[in-house]
Amino acid sequence: MKIRITRKHIAYLLLSAFPVFVASTLKTNAISPALPGITYYLPADINIEAKQSFLNRLYDSAGLDASGLQKKVLEIAMEGFSKLMMKGRLNKDSILTIVDFSKSSKNKRLYVIDLKNEVLLFNTLVAHGRNSGGEYARSFSNVPSSNKSSLGFYVTASTYRGENGYSLRLQGVERNINDRAYRRAIVMHGAEYANPQFLAARGILGRSFGCPAIPMEENAAIIDVIKDGSCLFIYSPDKKYFKLSTVLNG
Repeated sequence: MKIRITRKHIAYLLLSAFPVFVASTLKTNAISPALPGITYYLPADINIEAKQSFLNRLYDSAGLDASGLQKKVLEIAMEGFSKLMMKGRLNKDSILTIVDFSKSSKNKRLYVIDLKNEVLLFNTLVAHGRNSGGEYARSFSNVPSSNKSSLGFYVTASTYRGENGYSLRLQGVERNINDRAYRRAIVMHGAEYANPQFLAARGILGRSFGCPAIPMEENAAIIDVIKDGSCLFIYSPDKKYFKLSTVLNG
């Protein structure tokens, strides 16, 4: 039996296929104070067919295929998103950010997706760590001063203004994979070497000290959408990551 999904059904599908929350009282944590609390409504049985139908609709409606995001990457990201929601780690249920490091740095490989409205809000360039590789990110690390990117799931935290301007703190939530991101000062920030003009002039995007650096002209807009408790997933088809992921295997 085929399931026809209209916009009126989206709230139900998010409820039945993925854990969804509503804001309740305020809570405080060390990373981002006074984030809204979470009240969960978890179904006894998850409708797998409805889940896949929602993923298919989201993929098509948001134009993710045309934007170069593989459906399997979206599925992995949504699986982790769902598990983080169940564990009470997220404060935003409608925003999912994916960085696809399987793609060349010449490609737009950062995706900010509005899950409720089925819209791709941003699709832009993003730099990887200088010791992770040249055009492609091939090597990843959780070690301070490695100047490498870290894979896996993150929760966005608070903003600040530092030497790279308006920046977003990132809390890595996967043990031994990215949980040192905060102390490594791995943040999202704008950078001239992540701009399209730099790419056009050099033929390759610049690289960071491990941060997901994005174009200066989009930096503030992206950060303001994803800050304060949304899910960020940095993907690569790295066998070690999938073996050790504490989110996907948890």
